[in-house]
Amino acid sequence: MSDAIRVAQFLAEVLEKLGVVYWIGGSMASSTHGLPRSTQDVDLVAELKEEHIDGLVAALENDFYIDRQAVQRAVSSQRSFNVIHLDSMYKADIFILGSTPYAQAEKARRRLDPLGNWPGAPTAYFCSAEDIVLQKLVWFRKSGDVLTKQLDDVQQVLKVQAKTIDLGYLHHWAIELGVTDLLDVVLTDSGITGS
Repeated sequence: MSDAIRVAQFLAEVLEKLGVVYWIGGSMASSTHGLPRSTQDVDLVAELKEEHIDGLVAALENDFYIDRQAVQRAVSSQRSFNVIHLDSMYKADIFILGSTPYAQAEKARRRLDPLGNWPGAPTAYFCSAEDIVLQKLVWFRKSGDVLTKQLDDVQQVLKVQAKTIDLGYLHHWAIELGVTDLLDVVLTDSGITGS
């Protein structure tokens, strides 16, 4: 089992025990919905509240570097914080779920998927294929259109999910997120048409 999967499984189990809604995004999600590739960290979105902080720190502090004040700041400002697995030095970025309509739509579409491709692999919640496409386009735009690996990931997800991708959902939220032009390009490049 890779460090990424071990860390993701550990964090997913902790969040589930705390009753925190979460899902995995980033390159781990695009690998699940597209073609696998290595990733430097695990990205999770979590609906962490003030009342979860003590439990989270207590559950992680023996195995992870975790800064309580960073967690508190992230929760109060709906930003992100990171934790580092001490054995592997593998990092996880935890993004606090926002209250925007899109964040709530993403939450409603999360799904349980295996963390690996072997029989009996542990499962965790992942964002949907459509949401990883949108998130990767947003990250590409925020980078000043230089993080081309984000677009590569999007292309792989679209190729694998071409027959089932929800184009209506993609187009609707691309307008809200300001990435309609990028979505049109990647859909055209992937040979996907329609709305």
